[in-house]
Amino acid sequence: MAADRLPHEKGFHVSWDQLHRDARALAWRLDGRGPEGKWRAVVAITRGGMAPAMIVARELDIRTVDTISVKSYDHQTQADTKVLKTPDAELMGDGTGILVVDDLVDSGKTLEVVRELYPNAHFATVYAKPKGEAMVDTFITGVSQDTWIFFPWDMALQYVEPYRGRD
Repeated sequence: MAADRLPHEKGFHVSWDQLHRDARALAWRLDGRGPEGKWRAVVAITRGGMAPAMIVARELDIRTVDTISVKSYDHQTQADTKVLKTPDAELMGDGTGILVVDDLVDSGKTLEVVRELYPNAHFATVYAKPKGEAMVDTFITGVSQDTWIFFPWDMALQYVEPYRGRD
């Protein structure tokens, strides 16, 4: 990486189309893998997991969808992990038959906290970094630990200077 570039500029920009394709690929990978071949419910880790969870639920025809709200970032800085909202306790049990979906596993701290609550759930993410891979059961795309993923909900279209600058 060039010395004059900021660390977050080693970015992986994900468009809505790419996220949709990758979330569908995640659904296909998960198809038939639940207990007795199907999942009881999808639980999205908010907020990043909501879009991929919706796509997975649609693709696998899962009608029961809930959320768990976990805060682990302040803007682009990792902070203490804190559970703000849990899904329906009766639905969740120990997690058996539950598919927990997030956009990304980074350090694995978020999934570690959720896994403690629901040890038998299946954890799936669209993207995974090496430090967090051990906390996820299924993912689609691995990226390096020093890559910052820019999700479509974090971006707006605008002009960008060429990498090498102007003439």
